[in-house]
Amino acid sequence: MATALVIGNMIGSGIFLLPAALAPYRGYAVASWLISTAGTLVLAITFARLARRIPRAGGPYVYVREGFGEFAGFFMAWGYWISCLATNAAIASAFVSYLTVFWPALGGAQSLSAVVALGTIWVLTMLNASGVRNGGIVQVVTVVVKVLPLLLIGTVGLFYIQPDAFVFQAPPGETPLTSLNAAVALTLFAFLGFECATIPADNVIEPERTIPRATVLGTVITAVVYIASTVAVMGVIPAEALASSTAPFADAGRAIWGSWAGYLMGVGAIVSCVGALNGWILVQGQVPMAMARDGLFPALFAKTRPDGTPGVAIVISSAFVSVLLLFSFTGTLVELFTKTVLLSTLTAVVPFVFAALAELRFVLAQSNGERPAGAAPRAFGALAIPIAAFAYAMWAVIGAGQETVYLGFILLLAGLPVYVWLKR
Repeated sequence: MATALVIGNMIGSGIFLLPAALAPYRGYAVASWLISTAGTLVLAITFARLARRIPRAGGPYVYVREGFGEFAGFFMAWGYWISCLATNAAIASAFVSYLTVFWPALGGAQSLSAVVALGTIWVLTMLNASGVRNGGIVQVVTVVVKVLPLLLIGTVGLFYIQPDAFVFQAPPGETPLTSLNAAVALTLFAFLGFECATIPADNVIEPERTIPRATVLGTVITAVVYIASTVAVMGVIPAEALASSTAPFADAGRAIWGSWAGYLMGVGAIVSCVGALNGWILVQGQVPMAMARDGLFPALFAKTRPDGTPGVAIVISSAFVSVLLLFSFTGTLVELFTKTVLLSTLTAVVPFVFAALAELRFVLAQSNGERPAGAAPRAFGALAIPIAAFAYAMWAVIGAGQETVYLGFILLLAGLPVYVWLKR
C-alpha cells in the first residue's frame, strides 16, 4: 500500500495532460524528463535516508523541524500543505478534462465542469475521512488499472514515433535555457508524490524499513512508465495539435489503433486521476495533523478517528481545495492545469530544498562527532546526495518562472500571521 501510495500519487493527472503542456518544447521536453528523473531519484534517496532517521508522520515537515527548529518546520509545512491543495485542484481539473472524451459538453461549460470536479473531490474526501485503510485499498486498485494503458501506449506507441517531433526548437520569445527550465518545472510536477510514503508514517508497519523501500521503488517504476509513454504520445501527435489537446493519450490511442483505443485511454486517465486525487486527499490531512500535534497549527486539525485518521483535517483541507478550484476555473482546462501545476510545484519544491539541507546537516553532524576518522570517505559520499538534491530543487524553483515564484512566495508569507497567532 505504501508503494501504491507513491506510484498512485505520482501517476495521476500530470502524466495524462503534461504532453499537451510540454508540446511547445519538443526536444527540450525529452531532455527535461531525463533531468527530472535523475533529480527526483536523488530527492527520493534523500527522503529515504530521512525516513530511516526520523520514522514519524509528517514527512518534510518533521525532517525540517528536526533539522532547523519549529519555525522552519512550520514555514515548510505550510508551503507543502498549500502544494497539496493546489495539486488536488490540478488533478480535479485534469479529471474533468479527460471526462470530455465521454462527455464532450464539459469542454465548453465551465459551471458544469466545476460542479463535476467539486462532486468528485467531496466523494473521495468522505471516503478518506472514514479511514486511512479505505483510501489505501482504493489506491492499490486504481494503480493497477491506471498503469496498464500507459504501458500499452508506452510500448506499442514507440513504433509509431515521428523523429522530427523531437527537434530542439525553443518556442517564440524563449531561449534554449529558459525553455529547458520551464520544461523541467513542468515535468517535476509529474514526480510530486515520491515523498508521500513518508507522510502517514504513523499508519505504516515498520516505517524505518517500509518507507525507504516504497519511496525508491515507486519512483523508479514511475520514471520508466513516464518516459516511455510520454515520448510515444509526443512522437505520434503533431506538436500543434498536441498543444491544444484536452486528452493527449486518448488522441494518441485513436491515432494508433482507432476510436476504441481513444476510449480505453480515456478510461485509464479517468481512473488515474481518481486514484491520484484519492491519494493526495489522504496526504493533505496528515501534514496539518502533524503540525497541530506540535502546537504549530490549530488544535482542531489534530483530532483523529480511533484508527488515527485525521478526518477533520481532511475535510477542512478539501474545503480550501474547492475554493482554489473555483477561483482558478477561468480559461481552458489545459491553461487551468498548467497554472495550478506550476504553483503546486513551487510550493512543494521549497520544502524539498530545506529537507535536503536538513539531511546535509545530519550527515555533517555524524561525520564530525559520531563516526571514527576512518569513516570519512563514507561521509563524503553521503554528502553528495543531499547536495545534488538541493541543487536540483533550486533549479526547479528557478524554472517555475517569475509569476509563479511571486505568487508562491506570497502564499508562503501568508502563513506567517498564523504562526504568530499560534505562538502568542
